[in-house]
Amino acid sequence: MAEERRTRARPTSTVPRRHASSEQGPEHAARTACERLAGLISHRVEGVSGVKRADDGWCVVVDVLEVPRIPDTTSLLASYEVWLGQDGELQEYRRIRRYRRGAADE
Repeated sequence: MAEERRTRARPTSTVPRRHASSEQGPEHAARTACERLAGLISHRVEGVSGVKRADDGWCVVVDVLEVPRIPDTTSLLASYEVWLGQDGELQEYRRIRRYRRGAADE
């Protein structure tokens, strides 16, 4: 009886390849912006609501919880515009909007 050889497909690596930050894409820019902003302000990052490629890096809009309240729908959140250089370093940030969690966009 001939033995049957089975080859297993190698699992694809979940570790991203290392490139210069300018080549990594919007996901990397969003993660980096959240990390950099969280290191500067004392508010919890809630998420990212926008990522835009710029000539010299990335502009990411990061939403943070500024004032937690009960009920949660009355908590105050803010959107920060975070500018990253091509190397992933924080260039500048500023708060562009503050709003109640339960409020609809205008």
